Amino acid sequence: MTNLELPEALARRAREFTGTPVPPRPAATVALLHPETLEVYVLRRRTTMAFAGGMYAFPGGGVAADDRPETLRTDWAARLGVPDEQAHAVVGAAARELFEEAGVLLAGRADEPDHTVGNVGGDDWEDERARVVARQLNLSEVLARRGLRLRDDLLLPWARWITPEFEPRRFDTWFFVALLPAGQEARDVSGEADRTEWIRPADADELTMLPPTRVLLHELSAYERADEVVAASAHRNAAAPVMPRVELAEDGGVTLTISRNDP
Repeated sequence: MTNLELPEALARRAREFTGTPVPPRPAATVALLHPETLEVYVLRRRTTMAFAGGMYAFPGGGVAADDRPETLRTDWAARLGVPDEQAHAVVGAAARELFEEAGVLLAGRADEPDHTVGNVGGDDWEDERARVVARQLNLSEVLARRGLRLRDDLLLPWARWITPEFEPRRFDTWFFVALLPAGQEARDVSGEADRTEWIRPADADELTMLPPTRVLLHELSAYERADEVVAASAHRNAAAPVMPRVELAEDGGVTLTISRNDP
């Protein structure tokens, strides 16, 4: 069990909250890990963003209606704790958001099981990425046109968090970890961010971020090699959600009590 103090803006909303919580919306986010340095790619949401404005986060967002990819893995429902159709939608959202917000694509040639695409930063790729962002194409259509398939086996499910009830925008978010594919570069292409950078997980305390992001980075700081992270992901519980419990102190302070799903 972990207790975290809330930033003042969040603490104020928690103290003032009354009424009925809004239903959480399904979402997915991806901690992109550099396989050699074990640095993690983060972006700072613009202060104008309604959710997590001014805070560092991983590429991610809400599940869209057309996030329905064909997957290689057949156990996503069990790994994510939801029916098969919803599980595939969450996986599709994770891959799409990573492509939209960081220009990183987890895909490979359909006729080569172990192949992963390299550089996807050319003008033709950028045009298609922009069309995915604008919902003129979906990611499955992009892959089919190029004879590619989603490498969802490269998405490592890590955790599931539900936004506390006091927030006006709530998400049921699955957190994944993925290694940066060889030949690709994460790019500052998100229109929702004013800064992007690679950070060491141990340096997360220096940045402003929401508790799930901070906790995940703290957990990643325990590993020294990429293969250790991959191995650990097989034992993570991304099916049972974590929903932090708000504790209001007499002096006005607010903390979140977090019960972990994993050792």
